[in-house]
Amino acid sequence: MMHDAPPAASRVLLTWSDRGGRFGLRPDDPGPVLRLLRVQAAYDQVIVLTTPSGLDAAETLLHGLRGEAKAARLLSLPVDDPSDHAQLFAALGPVLELLPRRASLDVLLSAGTPQAQTLWVILSLAGLLDPEVGRARLIQVIPPEHSAARGGQVWREVRLDIDGFPQVRALKDEVARLRAERSTATASLLGESAPMHELRRLITRLAPSGLPVLILGETGTGKELVARALHAASPRAEGPFVAESCGALDESTLLSTLFGHERGAFTGAHARHRGLFEQAHGGTLFLDEVGELSPRVQAALLRALQEGAVRRLGAEGLVTVDARVVTATHRDLHAEVAAGRFREDLYYRLRGAILRTPPLRERMVDLEPLVARFLAEAGRPGLPLSPEVWAALRAHPWPGNVRALRAEVLRWAVLVDERVGLDALSEDLRPDRAPPPAPGAPDLRPLADQLAAVEDQAVQAALAATGGNLSAAARLLDIDRNTLKRKLRRS
Repeated sequence: MMHDAPPAASRVLLTWSDRGGRFGLRPDDPGPVLRLLRVQAAYDQVIVLTTPSGLDAAETLLHGLRGEAKAARLLSLPVDDPSDHAQLFAALGPVLELLPRRASLDVLLSAGTPQAQTLWVILSLAGLLDPEVGRARLIQVIPPEHSAARGGQVWREVRLDIDGFPQVRALKDEVARLRAERSTATASLLGESAPMHELRRLITRLAPSGLPVLILGETGTGKELVARALHAASPRAEGPFVAESCGALDESTLLSTLFGHERGAFTGAHARHRGLFEQAHGGTLFLDEVGELSPRVQAALLRALQEGAVRRLGAEGLVTVDARVVTATHRDLHAEVAAGRFREDLYYRLRGAILRTPPLRERMVDLEPLVARFLAEAGRPGLPLSPEVWAALRAHPWPGNVRALRAEVLRWAVLVDERVGLDALSEDLRPDRAPPPAPGAPDLRPLADQLAAVEDQAVQAALAATGGNLSAAARLLDIDRNTLKRKLRRS
């Protein structure tokens, strides 16, 4: 089947009129705009800017352009002083909105005041001259008296290493730091405990750096929230945030998910698929439970990180990718390396920096604001808790951490009418629950009690896994939603 080739990007020249000024042009000098067009033709459109006082002279230039360019238009900007940076900057904003998208844009520096030339450079370096266009470059026409020494060339591309100035680098670093502080302060990492203050401080420092970050912490401590905060406070915040749990997929599926595949690479591959690395290009890729990776996937991940490129399954060539990789695990990766289950070279590649998410039992100061947040999420803000309930919550070790607390609170929001009392707590939270049998000792409780305890554990695990969503938990347990609600009332 024949397919039409995509249309070529249009070529656009953006310039100020060269017919202004007190001295004008020599009679034999066509000016920089026409000189450029006579040797660098084939522009689809020329956009000429002028001020109201220079409109008549610019009309003369426009008349000459019509024989050199496919299309030309003249824009008179509300500027009465072409040396006023503020006026020029305000007037150029609407011009940028008029630029055709996906075009190849040349900006001619040779025409216009020095102040206008300065603003073109600033707009280009700031990325504002490139609103979804295919390519933008600054060019300059070389005066006739200098062109012979350059083999007849009358134009050149202008490149300025502004980032090389120490003051500019320092300013950029300071802006990145302030953006990171603002973003981290508004992130959903709730808590005023000392561990949370320290965690937010480290996120603010690490977010602008681009370092790979390994997040360590128990299950349910909010490792993905930390990864999202790192992304939101980084220069990549406008790019995608792509997350995947490595423990949820088998080896073959994970390879295809991470790196993509070509059509026909395996049975069922009916179309090309872009992997998560490609989807995260320009942003952040978060890989949770990275300690569960098989040796084969570890090797593929290491190669992708080393080369900055991935090979889709069934493909011959590489695809360049640019994604910051943030990983997380509840395992002790250092111990996994020592035991030979995790590659040492990959471990050091991932742990550019390490963040640890504190368990809930180490931040009990945050218990009340967390409960208030989850009640508000569930649409029950202000639902009161008895003093006995607060005491039970503080005494609990919370092996499921914040995720388990959220599931418990969402459960109250469904089942409690006026006040949360001890009878509303899950069995493992109640202070009067029977102590678990010693390891190896037989459980001599009635069989019905033992079965009920196992059932309660399964229900709580399902609620924790689904974030307290009753319908999803019921589907996970393969029971009716009303049946699940009855079991929750019993517990």
